[in-house]
Amino acid sequence: MPDTKEKLYIFDTTLRDGAQTAGVDFGYEEKRTIALELNSLGVDYIEGGFPGANPTDTKFFEKNIQLDNSKLVAFGMTKRAGRSASNDPTLQAVIQAPNKATCMVAKAWDFHVDVALNITLDDNIENIDASLKASVAAGNE
Repeated sequence: MPDTKEKLYIFDTTLRDGAQTAGVDFGYEEKRTIALELNSLGVDYIEGGFPGANPTDTKFFEKNIQLDNSKLVAFGMTKRAGRSASNDPTLQAVIQAPNKATCMVAKAWDFHVDVALNITLDDNIENIDASLKASVAAGNE
Protein backbone atom coordinates (compact mmCIF):
# COMPACT_ATOMS: atom_id res chain seq x y z
CA MET A 1 0.00 0.00 0.00
CA PRO A 2 1.23 3.48 -0.73
CA ASP A 3 2.23 5.56 2.26
CA THR A 4 -0.20 8.48 2.05
CA LYS A 5 -1.00 11.05 4.67
CA GLU A 6 -4.60 11.67 3.69
CA LYS A 7 -6.88 12.80 6.50
CA LEU A 8 -10.05 10.99 7.45
CA TYR A 9 -12.67 13.47 8.68
CA ILE A 10 -15.06 12.35 11.41
CA PHE A 11 -18.63 13.72 11.19
CA ASP A 12 -20.65 12.91 14.31
CA THR A 13 -24.47 13.02 14.21
CA THR A 14 -25.22 12.07 17.82
CA LEU A 15 -26.78 15.43 18.73
CA ARG A 16 -29.25 15.32 15.83
CA ASP A 17 -29.68 11.79 14.52
CA GLY A 18 -28.97 10.18 17.87
CA ALA A 19 -31.55 12.47 19.45
CA GLN A 20 -34.20 10.83 17.26
CA THR A 21 -33.75 7.52 19.07
CA ALA A 22 -36.77 6.37 21.07
CA GLY A 23 -36.45 7.48 24.68
CA VAL A 24 -33.69 10.03 23.99
CA ASP A 25 -34.47 13.68 24.67
CA PHE A 26 -31.35 15.84 24.96
CA GLY A 27 -31.75 19.15 26.72
CA TYR A 28 -29.45 22.11 26.08
CA GLU A 29 -26.97 21.22 28.85
CA GLU A 30 -26.76 17.61 27.67
CA LYS A 31 -26.12 18.70 24.10
CA ARG A 32 -23.48 21.14 25.28
CA THR A 33 -21.75 18.50 27.43
CA ILE A 34 -21.74 15.96 24.60
CA ALA A 35 -20.43 18.54 22.11
CA LEU A 36 -17.60 19.53 24.45
CA GLU A 37 -16.68 15.87 24.97
CA LEU A 38 -16.69 15.18 21.22
CA ASN A 39 -14.53 18.28 20.79
CA SER A 40 -12.04 16.98 23.36
CA LEU A 41 -11.86 13.72 21.38
CA GLY A 42 -10.95 15.67 18.24
CA VAL A 43 -14.09 14.91 16.23
CA ASP A 44 -13.86 17.14 13.14
CA TYR A 45 -17.54 17.93 12.64
CA ILE A 46 -20.36 17.81 15.18
CA GLU A 47 -23.86 18.04 13.78
CA GLY A 48 -25.59 19.98 16.53
CA GLY A 49 -29.19 19.82 15.41
CA PHE A 50 -31.71 21.79 13.38
CA PRO A 51 -31.75 25.48 14.40
CA GLY A 52 -35.27 26.84 14.32
CA ALA A 53 -36.88 23.39 14.50
CA ASN A 54 -37.30 23.29 18.28
CA PRO A 55 -36.37 25.42 21.30
CA THR A 56 -33.46 23.19 22.40
CA ASP A 57 -31.70 23.22 19.03
CA THR A 58 -32.36 26.93 18.58
CA LYS A 59 -30.84 27.69 22.01
CA PHE A 60 -27.91 25.35 21.34
CA PHE A 61 -26.92 27.33 18.25
CA GLU A 62 -27.71 30.76 19.74
CA LYS A 63 -25.31 30.07 22.62
CA ASN A 64 -22.54 29.48 20.04
CA ILE A 65 -20.32 27.34 22.26
CA GLN A 66 -16.66 27.66 21.41
CA LEU A 67 -14.93 24.52 20.19
CA ASP A 68 -11.21 24.44 19.51
CA ASN A 69 -10.95 21.07 17.72
CA SER A 70 -14.35 20.65 16.09
CA LYS A 71 -16.68 22.54 13.78
CA LEU A 72 -20.29 22.73 14.86
CA VAL A 73 -22.64 21.93 11.97
CA ALA A 74 -26.21 23.16 11.57
CA PHE A 75 -28.51 20.61 9.95
CA GLY A 76 -31.46 21.64 7.83
CA MET A 77 -33.32 21.22 4.60
CA THR A 78 -33.27 23.04 1.32
CA LYS A 79 -35.61 25.94 0.68
CA ARG A 80 -39.25 25.28 0.07
CA ALA A 81 -40.78 25.54 -3.37
CA GLY A 82 -42.38 28.89 -4.07
CA ARG A 83 -40.01 30.82 -1.80
CA SER A 84 -36.66 32.38 -2.45
CA ALA A 85 -33.77 31.23 -0.30
CA SER A 86 -33.72 34.64 1.38
CA ASN A 87 -37.46 34.39 2.16
CA ASP A 88 -37.46 30.91 3.68
CA PRO A 89 -37.25 31.23 7.48
CA THR A 90 -36.37 27.56 7.96
CA LEU A 91 -33.41 27.76 5.59
CA GLN A 92 -32.36 31.13 7.00
CA ALA A 93 -32.26 29.74 10.57
CA VAL A 94 -29.78 27.13 9.37
CA ILE A 95 -27.52 29.27 7.21
CA GLN A 96 -27.49 32.23 9.61
CA ALA A 97 -26.49 30.11 12.62
CA PRO A 98 -23.16 31.40 13.98
CA ASN A 99 -21.28 28.12 13.49
CA LYS A 100 -20.57 28.54 9.74
CA ALA A 101 -20.93 24.93 8.63
CA THR A 102 -24.13 23.38 7.31
CA CYS A 103 -25.45 19.98 6.31
CA MET A 104 -28.62 19.97 4.23
CA VAL A 105 -30.99 17.17 3.39
CA ALA A 106 -32.62 17.27 -0.02
CA LYS A 107 -34.98 14.98 -1.86
CA ALA A 108 -33.19 12.93 -4.53
CA TRP A 109 -35.66 10.20 -5.45
CA ASP A 110 -38.07 11.31 -8.17
CA PHE A 111 -40.97 9.71 -6.26
CA HIS A 112 -40.26 11.93 -3.24
CA VAL A 113 -39.94 15.00 -5.44
CA ASP A 114 -43.21 14.23 -7.24
CA VAL A 115 -45.27 13.07 -4.26
CA ALA A 116 -43.80 14.72 -1.15
CA LEU A 117 -42.70 18.02 -2.66
CA ASN A 118 -45.17 18.09 -5.54
CA ILE A 119 -42.70 19.87 -7.83
CA THR A 120 -40.77 19.00 -10.98
CA LEU A 121 -37.31 17.48 -10.87
CA ASP A 122 -35.92 20.66 -12.46
CA ASP A 123 -37.57 22.81 -9.77
CA ASN A 124 -36.06 20.54 -7.12
CA ILE A 125 -32.57 20.96 -8.60
CA GLU A 126 -33.10 24.74 -8.67
CA ASN A 127 -34.17 24.68 -4.98
CA ILE A 128 -31.08 22.68 -4.03
CA ASP A 129 -28.82 24.97 -6.05
CA ALA A 130 -30.34 28.15 -4.56
CA SER A 131 -30.04 26.73 -1.03
CA LEU A 132 -26.40 25.78 -1.43
CA LYS A 133 -25.53 29.12 -3.03
CA ALA A 134 -27.26 30.98 -0.18
CA SER A 135 -25.35 28.93 2.39
CA VAL A 136 -22.00 29.58 0.72
CA ALA A 137 -22.84 33.29 0.32
CA ALA A 138 -23.49 33.41 4.08
CA GLY A 139 -19.92 32.18 4.63
CA ASN A 140 -20.73 28.56 5.42
CA GLU A 141 -18.70 25.50 4.70
